[in-house]
Amino acid sequence: MKIHRENRIAAVVPTASMADIAFLLIIFFMLTTSFSPVKTSVDLPESVERAEVEQNSAIVAITTLNEIVFSDGDNPGFNVDSPEALAPHIQSLVRAIPNKQFVIKADRAVRYSSVDAVLDQLRRNGAKNIGLLTEQKRPGK
Repeated sequence: MKIHRENRIAAVVPTASMADIAFLLIIFFMLTTSFSPVKTSVDLPESVERAEVEQNSAIVAITTLNEIVFSDGDNPGFNVDSPEALAPHIQSLVRAIPNKQFVIKADRAVRYSSVDAVLDQLRRNGAKNIGLLTEQKRPGK
């Protein structure tokens, strides 16, 4: 007796579209990721009120070691020796964009006199739109 065997086709998973999916995911993550120009890590003070910060705002970060890092919002931040050394950078930004928002990003352990010195330089050099970066206060605290 002769047994007839059917020729079965092996199951194949089409992988041609996998590359398309991978590239779409890469493009999606590249477009949706936001980068902060100032990578300085600070422990922000808490606040009850909340306001949105404009995109590409100039950032002045002050660390616990009283290091000052300045960014115009478009380029990576760089260290500044003192609050007085901020003057030319602030003036050039205000001349180019009069309503440019400046954000002070100070650690909660920084002495207020350091924040006040930076705030004073911003005001003296024509900055009108100034904000202090804080964290949203959690309920029950």
